[in-house]
Amino acid sequence: MSVELNQFHSVFFEESQEHIDTMERLLMSMSVNNPDPEDLNSIFRAAHSIKGASGIFGFDALGQITHIMENLLDQVRKGQRAVSNDLVDQFLGVIDCLRQVLDSYRNQQDIDWPAVERTTKLLEALLGAAAADAAAEEDDGFGFFDEPVAVQAEEDDGFGFFEEPAAIQPQPEEQGWGLFETNQAEAGTPGKSATSAKDDNPAKKPASGESSTIRVDIEKVDSLINLVGELVITQSMLKVLGDDLGGSNSRMGTVLAELERHTREIQQSVMSIRMMPVSFVFNRFPRVVRDLARKLEKEVDLVLEGEHTELDKGLIEKLVDPLTHLVRNSIDHGIERPDVRRDRGKPEKGTITISAAQRGGTIQICIDDDGAGLNRERIMNKARENGLNVSDDMNDADVWDLIFQPGFSTAEVVTDVSGRGVGMDVVRRNIQQLGGRVNIASRALRGSTITITLPLTLAIVDGMGVMVGDQTFIIPLVSIIESMRPYPENIEQLAGSALLHVRDQFWPVLPLYQVMDAEPRHTSPSEGIVVLIETSKRRYGLLVDELVGQQQVVIKSLEQHYKRVPGAAGATIMGDGSVALILDVESLADVAPILDEEIA
Repeated sequence: MSVELNQFHSVFFEESQEHIDTMERLLMSMSVNNPDPEDLNSIFRAAHSIKGASGIFGFDALGQITHIMENLLDQVRKGQRAVSNDLVDQFLGVIDCLRQVLDSYRNQQDIDWPAVERTTKLLEALLGAAAADAAAEEDDGFGFFDEPVAVQAEEDDGFGFFEEPAAIQPQPEEQGWGLFETNQAEAGTPGKSATSAKDDNPAKKPASGESSTIRVDIEKVDSLINLVGELVITQSMLKVLGDDLGGSNSRMGTVLAELERHTREIQQSVMSIRMMPVSFVFNRFPRVVRDLARKLEKEVDLVLEGEHTELDKGLIEKLVDPLTHLVRNSIDHGIERPDVRRDRGKPEKGTITISAAQRGGTIQICIDDDGAGLNRERIMNKARENGLNVSDDMNDADVWDLIFQPGFSTAEVVTDVSGRGVGMDVVRRNIQQLGGRVNIASRALRGSTITITLPLTLAIVDGMGVMVGDQTFIIPLVSIIESMRPYPENIEQLAGSALLHVRDQFWPVLPLYQVMDAEPRHTSPSEGIVVLIETSKRRYGLLVDELVGQQQVVIKSLEQHYKRVPGAAGATIMGDGSVALILDVESLADVAPILDEEIA
């Protein structure tokens, strides 16, 4: 019977990526003076697994590299070759090549065979031509044939295709998703690696090779989330209908309350499927920091905090580029050279801290460095050169915000690494597209902190319902500071626009009815409600008629189902069946009245 192996390709690509990430992570954390034998074994097993499965699928480039890499790693783990910084650097270069080749196979692109040959020759030179030839004669089966029994028991590579003896069944944490056998530490869990003694202890082996996890196509998950969203909307409609029928005081009310509770539990459980720890992003930065610091001849420590904080998978994938740019900026133009730091009374080694924490319905990611900080005077001079309208009495927050202007850079020397300010407009735009905002705090000669605030998911939003006339709008809670009915004496007029004076600050007031072409009940801020909004661009007040209340709503795309509506980020269906627009507070900031410099 012929077996169609193409169906296993996606599993192979995902697990090979995990093995590559594992090798990189363990190499980055390895002590060259006293390497952990179990880390060396884990790296060896990862290379062996990629090599073996590459042979099955005919991915020759991967097999060619990992075949020789495995032999070299075998020498290292047996103590026949010493670990050094140069050797680690060379292995990291090999891993870069593996990642590139894997991406080429995954995207069905041409393989860069010259790069493969260069990497192969490098490994052969390290291994020694004689050793490489001998290894090739002994192991031409890519890990599937003529393996010594002892190696089979130690490495436990069944690749999910063969029945394994009960005595060497893998532990639950070693399940390889049905293709590879890999432990949880090798799959990317930060800071932990299982020991060989634990791996090979038969007493701890389960009687069954059953895996505790499964892989599901993301489209299936998205479809399930969409259906649950529809279920939540239907349940809300039933609740309204039940209230209209007087069901709140009857058995129907009890049943509807139970339905609401179960529906919310289902929604939370389904949404959690898409949630992933931010470690999937954070774990790439030790390598970025290490390589860039060496290139710039700087000493930098990287501290990761809150790696287990969970975020929607879609957000995590889109967060990689902005975070990478910010981290590279911190190293290139934030952290000073060791001699400069020493002259300033600082430790020669700088520190960059990347942290993540959940704050209610949002997540905050901070990139903090103890470098030189932003130079206010230099930023102001550059702004004037670019023709921007600035004044010397601008507060620091507004000055720092200038670096988000397109093409704004204060870098004295343009490098191929980064320039603080170059591309920062793209960073902010990418964050805004995720429904988030980015803020900067800086202390002269002490460092800078960039804070990114994001919703936990793109599928639902915690919002405040507001009314303008008979129309309902949803304002994302992440952008709301507070809401109030201001006193008339706190309202001033400037060039036909209302200004709200709150705690020694003036807030321009944007009447929502003007933007959304609605018939309001109140046109004066002192009669209606002003919701104070903070965006990554500016602060302003939004005038509405009344507050409906806080609620969690399912986001529907307007462009997909209708057309783009200015000022709206999407729509949702309310319990009474009506459609409510979810406001795009970032785009509304562009049409809010602009204050004069003297007031700002």
